[in-house]
Amino acid sequence: MTSLPTLRRLRQALLTTLILGASSLLWAQQTLRVTAIPDESPTELARKAAPLVKYLEQKLGMKVEFTPVSDYAAAVEALANKQVELAWYGGFTFVQANIRSGGKALPLVQREEDEKFRSVFITSDPAIKTLADLKGQNVSFGSASSTSGHLMPRSFLLQAGIDPDRDFKRVAFSGAHDATIAAVAAGKVQAGALNISVWDKFVADRRVDTTKVRVIYTTPAYYDYNWTVHADMPAALREKITAAFLALNPGEAQGKEVLELQRATRFIPTKADNYQGIEKAARSAGLLK
Repeated sequence: MTSLPTLRRLRQALLTTLILGASSLLWAQQTLRVTAIPDESPTELARKAAPLVKYLEQKLGMKVEFTPVSDYAAAVEALANKQVELAWYGGFTFVQANIRSGGKALPLVQREEDEKFRSVFITSDPAIKTLADLKGQNVSFGSASSTSGHLMPRSFLLQAGIDPDRDFKRVAFSGAHDATIAAVAAGKVQAGALNISVWDKFVADRRVDTTKVRVIYTTPAYYDYNWTVHADMPAALREKITAAFLALNPGEAQGKEVLELQRATRFIPTKADNYQGIEKAARSAGLLK
């Protein structure tokens, strides 16, 4: 005869199985909503997202929808409020999302390049050769919430004894990395800081005249971008998403297309601890209270 405690345990196990099964079924019927920080133009973000959306739909067996947002803060709020299930964040926006969600932001994967990411300072002014030469100049960052376009460049400036708010004639925010390049090339500002991969892509595509616009400083390496989900997502779906990114293979046509558009050699697992340095830099720079 089965004892009463054993029956209780069996009932609890059955209830847990039913709940998990219902949760998985619900997610199987839902659309996976994906967003990304708008660190480039809307058309470029949509171009990069389309092949990835198609790939994830095939791997996950569910509809995947890319949902653009207006700014970095909106990307943070979208995940924290469960308006999207998967978000492409910079290191700083991940930290913000994790704080905003009460520690519920869970980074799954990052590009191999994001283990040692860098920013560059560019200029079109022949007289500017070093960071010290930026004093008294008009300088543009990207978005105020950008890791590679503001936080880390500001952090390295402060380490060099240069306070942008005190030492620059004017601090501008272009809103995106490609917009920073355009502002420098047009002479609207004397210099700008941005994501190194966007700069390298512009150079490779000959979208910037490197006889007129050049790099004067490349920062030390730091952790940056990742794909993040809300921790309330069922573990089975998190594992499928992670496996899909890790399975991207540059030796296959589809994998090659997705990886090239994501500017990645491959994706690797990541964890929240990798971004503690970003949070420390943000607090030191006064960008997190």
